[in-house]
Amino acid sequence: MEDKQTISAKATDDAHADIYGEDGAVLSSFLAQIGAAIADRDTLTLKHEVDHLHQSELGDLIEALHPEQRRALVELLGADFDFSALTEVDEAIRMEIVDHLPNAQIAQAVQELDSDDAVYILEDLEKEDQDEILSQLPFTERIRLRRSLDYPEETAGRRMQTEFVAVPPFWTIGQTIDYMREDKNLPDRFSQIFVIDPTFKLVGAIDLDQILRTKRAVKVEDVMHETRHAIPATMDQEEAAREFEQYDLLSAAVVDENERLVGVLTIDDVVDVIQQEAEEDLLRMGGVGDEELSDTVFATSRSRVPWLLVNLFTAFLAASVIGLFDHTIERIVALAVLMPIVAGMGGNAGSQTMTVTVRALATKDIDIYNAARIIRREMGVGFINGIVFAVLIGIVAAAWFRDPNLGGIIGAAMIINMFAAALAGILIPLMLDRFKIDPAVASAVFVTTVTDCVGFFAFLGLASWWFGVR
Repeated sequence: MEDKQTISAKATDDAHADIYGEDGAVLSSFLAQIGAAIADRDTLTLKHEVDHLHQSELGDLIEALHPEQRRALVELLGADFDFSALTEVDEAIRMEIVDHLPNAQIAQAVQELDSDDAVYILEDLEKEDQDEILSQLPFTERIRLRRSLDYPEETAGRRMQTEFVAVPPFWTIGQTIDYMREDKNLPDRFSQIFVIDPTFKLVGAIDLDQILRTKRAVKVEDVMHETRHAIPATMDQEEAAREFEQYDLLSAAVVDENERLVGVLTIDDVVDVIQQEAEEDLLRMGGVGDEELSDTVFATSRSRVPWLLVNLFTAFLAASVIGLFDHTIERIVALAVLMPIVAGMGGNAGSQTMTVTVRALATKDIDIYNAARIIRREMGVGFINGIVFAVLIGIVAAAWFRDPNLGGIIGAAMIINMFAAALAGILIPLMLDRFKIDPAVASAVFVTTVTDCVGFFAFLGLASWWFGVR
């Protein structure tokens, strides 16, 4: 027969499976059950339903509830609410919940969290609220959190965990093992033990598997290895994530400007950073900044307006190019039908090249050593694709309007614009990056402007020249 622990574990797994539907969303039946418990203020049922949830599952539940239900859920759970779930929700939802909680309750809750999770919750609060909460914490914990909060946003210092295991090099493996067994203030999970000198300067590290394979009498300094990938606390979090990716790290020491150990960055935090940076790049390429689904209508509108204004200006620029050839369009109406095709194909081709280039810049796959080769490659791709689609659209246009001349003109314009799109798609992001402007944010507007203007000018200009319209 199965023991009680096995049965309990299976029951928990089944409960986890019951939370989500086939589409990965929280089941409406589960939401209704939680909503009913909140409405009835049935604390016992509510605790029973959410007690087994992982922090990410609780975060999904919070996001799926209505705003007033979220606040009621936290209030009813009281001290049983897992505050680490707030690291799994959108910033707007997190602030909505935290703003309605007394600072004393937040101070009590963050003491139960890992330092990186505590910083994640505290960093978005007003300075006055931060100070009040920190003043209610024990001295050592207050100093650790304050040090992390003093580092710039989106740096390794903000994302690091200040709980770690560090020992002097002259200790034996036996002393180290006894220390880990007896000290109750060690982190719950760790994979490395760091070695420090009396000034807390990092001198090496030992993996746990190495400790298990080494005899107790051996000194730490005899089996430690150098930490070749220590991460400066001021390093951008995206750069730190790249270090993890390149060297297949599970954790890495974080050091200050004096090479003193101040924290540890773990793979779970790096995964969050990678996801966050990828989302930011995707949103920026669409010109919507750091918008979140939970943002209000006004906040969403405000975040989108600036780049829409820039697009409006560039649209007028493209329209002015068309205006140069108004007489040609009046005489040859077919041009008005065909010219969006040239601009549209150029815009899509430019977006393809731009997306690849922005991604290469973000991952550091393109640099001064291979930039020229990649530019030549994109020029070749643009020229070949231009010829392919020039033939296709030329045949269609000639058959559609029964005019081979029109087919030849649009074919030539297609080659010109596809070539220009390839150049713009790679050169514009490179130039923006060179001048320290985020290419993910600004590239799309300029690339589209180039392809529109070149496409219209090439097509209408060639038509005016060929048909002799002045």
